Amino acid sequence: MNSPRRRFLHLVAGAAALPAVSGYAWAQTYPSRPITMIVAFPAGGPTDVIGRIVAERMRASLGQPIVIENLGGAGGSIGTGRVARARPDGYTINIGVMSTQVLNDALYSLQYDVLNDFAPIVPLVMSPFILFARKSLPGTNLNELIAWLKTKRNMASAGVDVASARLITEFFQKESGTQLTLVPYRGTAPAMQDLVAGQIDLFFSLPVQLPLLRAGSIKAYAVAGDARLALAPGIPTFGEMGLPSVSWSGWFGLFAPRSTPKDIIDKLNMAAVEALADAAVRSRLAELGVQVFPREQQTPEALGTLVRANAEKWLPLVREFGISAE
Repeated sequence: MNSPRRRFLHLVAGAAALPAVSGYAWAQTYPSRPITMIVAFPAGGPTDVIGRIVAERMRASLGQPIVIENLGGAGGSIGTGRVARARPDGYTINIGVMSTQVLNDALYSLQYDVLNDFAPIVPLVMSPFILFARKSLPGTNLNELIAWLKTKRNMASAGVDVASARLITEFFQKESGTQLTLVPYRGTAPAMQDLVAGQIDLFFSLPVQLPLLRAGSIKAYAVAGDARLALAPGIPTFGEMGLPSVSWSGWFGLFAPRSTPKDIIDKLNMAAVEALADAAVRSRLAELGVQVFPREQQTPEALGTLVRANAEKWLPLVREFGISAE
């Protein structure tokens, strides 16, 4: 083979290898600038609070800050869609929940695929919902509340903006034989403001609202979990009160755009795992009443399995109940 021909083939081979080499170098230097974490709900809600706690500690492992950007609206689909369309370079991630990563598929005409357009990073925490109420609401226990609700009062939930809260509300109505009016909100924080102000009657939320309960600003009737919460042992479970089907735990996890390199996913996973193992982080999360996933489940594969299992179980029920974006 003549020399020019040989040089040409070497150049072609070298060019073909460039993407792989560049991708490897890219992952090796990641992160070299701040990372944006999209929270698809307003500031002050559970997703925002948990995201900030974890992101703050991840900075120590990554050597770069994680900047929180609240981008709410349309049930969280606006912010989540932003991540789906972002460059898969590890610099845009989101903290997702069942509503954003599963249930919105049945509620909105999305420009992305909730199951296939995201790369799972790590499951963070989980927690059962609690039925909270305005402090002046009649009824000292769940049975008295149900009797009062049958007079057809209004009930608030995060509505179409938090599909999981809407779904558990449907379970509650079905099992209790009540007919309630749902009031949609853009997120948990504004709904809780109205609950404290007495503008709405009831609201399903996570234990992050327990400080308001302790302060006497709201009241609580039941926990939608298998057992009472250590932080609030005085609140019975729905099962104890005769409604075992009203059982629902929310979860939070980190996601990146599809096709994000595995090395980058692994770095983000490692930083999150280290954050979840930090004593100060665990203490702050425990104060919120949420439970960290066991270490063996803190993997991208476990989060992917969780998302798909939830889709198979809950999406048919969303359609059965006729839940829609209002």
